[in-house]
Amino acid sequence: MLAQLSIRDIVLIDRLDLQLGSGLVVLTGETGAGKSILLDAFSLALGGRGDGSLVREGQAQGQVTAAFDLPLDHPALMAAARHDIVIDGDLILRRLQMADGRTRAFVNDQPVSVQAMREIGAALVEIHGQHDDRALIDPARHRALIDAFGGLSIELAATRETHAAWRQTLSELDAEEKRIARAREDADYLRHAHEELSKLAAQPNEEEALAASRTTMMQAEKVTGELREAHGALAGDHSPISMLSSVQRRLERRAAQAPQLIEPSVKALSLALDALETAAQTMDGALREARFDPRDLERVEERLFALRAASRKYGVPVHELPALAERFASDLASLDAGEARLAALGKAAKAAEKAYVAAAATLSAGRKKAAAELDKTVNGELPPLKLENAKFSTVIESDASAASPDGVDRVEFWVQTNPGTRPGPLMKVASGGELARFMLALKVALADRGSAPTLVFDEIDTGVGGAVADAIGQRLARLASRVQVLAVTHAPQVAARAGGHFQIAKGAAGKGKRVATRITQLLDEARQEEIARMLSGATITAEARAAAGKLLQGAG
Repeated sequence: MLAQLSIRDIVLIDRLDLQLGSGLVVLTGETGAGKSILLDAFSLALGGRGDGSLVREGQAQGQVTAAFDLPLDHPALMAAARHDIVIDGDLILRRLQMADGRTRAFVNDQPVSVQAMREIGAALVEIHGQHDDRALIDPARHRALIDAFGGLSIELAATRETHAAWRQTLSELDAEEKRIARAREDADYLRHAHEELSKLAAQPNEEEALAASRTTMMQAEKVTGELREAHGALAGDHSPISMLSSVQRRLERRAAQAPQLIEPSVKALSLALDALETAAQTMDGALREARFDPRDLERVEERLFALRAASRKYGVPVHELPALAERFASDLASLDAGEARLAALGKAAKAAEKAYVAAAATLSAGRKKAAAELDKTVNGELPPLKLENAKFSTVIESDASAASPDGVDRVEFWVQTNPGTRPGPLMKVASGGELARFMLALKVALADRGSAPTLVFDEIDTGVGGAVADAIGQRLARLASRVQVLAVTHAPQVAARAGGHFQIAKGAAGKGKRVATRITQLLDEARQEEIARMLSGATITAEARAAAGKLLQGAG
C-alpha cells in the first residue's frame, strides 16, 4: 500500500507530507482547494507526463516522493528487479520536475527511465475517475481482468507454453523447408562437383608431396646430364684411359733398359689408371641409380596441376578439397533425407498446434465461465448505484486465426444503460457518471484479483446523492477491506465511511500574500464539522452537525 506521499513545490503545494494507512482514506475540501493538484503530483511519481508548469512559481524544481509497503512477492517488486533496482525494504518512487520541463526519475534512489517508473507505478496504483478510462478502455486489459477473476493463471501458462512450442516447431519447419529448397536448386551442381572431386580423390598433404617429388625429379634431370658428360669423358672414344694404357705399355717394354728411370713412372701411371677406372665405375653406378624417366615427371606435374585447377575452381586450398568433397556428399545425403525430416517436422508442428488449440480451448471455456460469474456479480451491484435499468455483459469473441500466447479470445466489457437501447462497449455507451459507477461495481466484484494494491477514486460520486452516494460509500468501504482505497469525494455519505479523513484547503502562506494548499488530518469533532459542511454548505447549522453525527454513527 501507499505508506507516505511527500510533495515539494508543486503548483500551490509548497510542502506536504502525508502519512497514510490501510483501508478507506478520503480527501475532502472546497472546489478549487487543490485536490486535482494532489492527484497530478501523485501521478507524476507514478511515471505520469511531466510539465514545467507544475513547478511552483519562483522555484527551479519540484519533487514528489511516494513510499510503498509491499509483500516480497508483489509484481511491482518483480518489475523493479527487471530493471536491476536493488530492493531493501520499502519501494520508494521519486520524481523531480524542473521548471524548464525536464524531469528525472528515481526508484529507491537509483536513476531510472520514465518508462521504467511508469511500468512499476502501474503495478502499484490505479487512478479512476469520471474521465479516467485507463483501466477500462483496452480490451487486452479486460481479458487480463477476466483471467484474474477466474483464477486462470494455470490455464494461461499452459496456453503460453504450448504457443511457444508451436511457434518454435513452425520456425524449425520453415528453416528446413528453405534449406531443402536451396539444396534442390543446387542439386545438379552438387552432383557434378561431388562426382568430379570423388574422381580426383585428393589426399591429405598430397600437394606438398607432389611438389617435393617434382622438385627432386627436375634436379635429378640436370645432375644426370652432368654425370653422363663426365662419364663420356672418362670412358668414351676420347677416354684418357686408353692413351695412358698405351703409354704405360711402351714404358714397360723399355723398363729392362733403364729400370731406375722407368719403374717409378710406370707405377705412377698405374695408380692414375686405377683412379680413372674407379671414377668411371663410380659414375656408371651413379648413372644407374639416377635413372630418370621424363614420363614420371610429366605424370607428377599433371596430377599437381589437376589438384591446383580444382582448388581454383572451387575456391578452397588444395588441402581442403577432401573436406569439400565430404561436405558435398553430406549435402546430397541431406537432400535425400530432407523429405523424411520435413515430414517429421510437419507432423511435430501439427501435434504442437493441436496441443495449443486444446490449451486455448480450455482457457476459452474458463474465460466464458468466469465472464458469466463476473456479469452476475457486477449486475448485482448496479441497482444500489442507481443503475437498476442497466445491464453489464462480457463479450468474448474467439478467433482461431488470431492465435496468440494469451489464447484466441478478444474480451470486451459491454453495457446496456436502459432497456430497449443497443448494448455496446462500456467506453462508448456509458456517460461519465455511469462509467465511474460501472467501474466501481467492477472493482468491487474483482476485489483484490487483478488489482493494484492502491486504488484512487477521483470524485466518482459527482452528481449523485442520498442513497446512491451511500451505496458508493458502502462499496468503497467493502473494497477497502482488501486493498487500500483513496477517494476524493464531495459526498458526506462516502466521507463518513472512511477510516482516515484528510481535508484539503487553500490559504495564505507566510507573511506575503502567496497562496498555498494545505492538507490536515481530521479526527473526531473536526471530522464531524467537515461532514456537516459537506451537508449544509458555507453555513454549518446545528441540524447539519446532528446529521453528520448520525452519518458517522451509522457508518461505524
